[in-house]
Amino acid sequence: MTDSRPAAAARTAERPSGGPPAMDPAEVIRSKPYLAALLLAAILGIPISAIAYGFLALVSTIQQAVFDDLPQQLFSGGTPAWWPVPWLVLCGLLTGLTIRYLPGNGGHSPAFGFKTGGGPPADKELVGIILAALTTLSLGAVLGPEAPLIAIGGGLAALTVRLVKKDAPPMALTIMTSAGSFAAISTLLGSPVLGAFLIMEVAGIGGATLSLVALPGLLASGVGALVFVGLDNWTGLGSFSLALPSVPPAVDPTVATMAWALAMGAAGALLGWVIRWIGLSLRPVVHLNRVLVTATLGLLIGLIAMAYQLISDRSFNQVLFSGQDALPALVKDAANYSVWVLIVLAVCKLLAYGLSLSAFRGGPVFPAMFIGAVLGIAAAGLPGMSLAPAIGMGIGAMCAAMLRLPLTSTLLATLLLGTDGISVTPQVIVAVAVAFVLTNVLPIPGPKPAAHQH
Repeated sequence: MTDSRPAAAARTAERPSGGPPAMDPAEVIRSKPYLAALLLAAILGIPISAIAYGFLALVSTIQQAVFDDLPQQLFSGGTPAWWPVPWLVLCGLLTGLTIRYLPGNGGHSPAFGFKTGGGPPADKELVGIILAALTTLSLGAVLGPEAPLIAIGGGLAALTVRLVKKDAPPMALTIMTSAGSFAAISTLLGSPVLGAFLIMEVAGIGGATLSLVALPGLLASGVGALVFVGLDNWTGLGSFSLALPSVPPAVDPTVATMAWALAMGAAGALLGWVIRWIGLSLRPVVHLNRVLVTATLGLLIGLIAMAYQLISDRSFNQVLFSGQDALPALVKDAANYSVWVLIVLAVCKLLAYGLSLSAFRGGPVFPAMFIGAVLGIAAAGLPGMSLAPAIGMGIGAMCAAMLRLPLTSTLLATLLLGTDGISVTPQVIVAVAVAFVLTNVLPIPGPKPAAHQH
């Protein structure tokens, strides 16, 4: 879902032998244009992070109004199980119309995970990306906001650079668009560093050139984090940052938990394969009639959520949305879930996630984390297993399977558990490694994508 802006910087700075002289990163950092870029990155971090905060606040407000406030006003006996069905149909209809008729296809398809390649969105594509993500996230599809925010932040930064200087050098455009992406997700994953790490691992760069892109990005991300905190204090709408207020107590690694890490990694890889198979297999059908099929998929997601509430007697909201808001409550109340309910929840969330990947627009991180947490809670009762390492292993394995970013997956699982994450790191690493290897060994799910599809 991200682009290759940092990778482009790496290619510019590291020329093959026989080409133009290689750029000296230290010399670039000392130059006045680069120092000016640092200043511009800090300045851009303010409006871009404010726009990202406003987008997340709007999504949260619509979700609250449609799925909580409105049914409470209409129904005295609780929200009926069928309530999400018409809204998911509307979600599919609006998202399909946006992708079909507005420039830019609403951004990249999340069925392919986080992708490199191409530049920042063109100016005319930003409206479609914003609207497709807004309808997807607000009305119940099972995707997260991180990928659209990365695209929006990069696109806004690129637009600003073009307005300031139409003939800006490619390196300057690369650095500033990366900084915009950093700022847009500055606190979404719980830490500005984690969001920056996600973008850098997706880009696949390293060495001395990394600092050229990372430094302005980290600066913009730090400024953006301050803006998020300030807007939260001012508006009271929330920080929209992933966190677990209640963390299960950690235990030291044991032979049993290390052995279970192998099984958790394998389970994560297999579940991830099934999810991606659903998403990729349905994409050719989606392209037959974008609007009709997307609305139909929305109907199916709504029916899955309805079935979960009827079977488990728990809210359909656990199946809908990215899972970012539902994850803390799930972990806090883990002891109150039977294994049967957890299995039903995992199956329903998995199916809804796969259907959402095929046609809607959003990011894959939070649904993968939620399913991983459900998997971990269900496995916590196994002999020799305890809750904290089980949750960490489940989240790490599912993220590795869906994102195919092993380092970021490890950090997502361990940092989420706070100080207890240190104790479970060895098990998480094993689970992530197994899931990542198996994901790459298993056959590629779904039909081979056509070059023209988005």
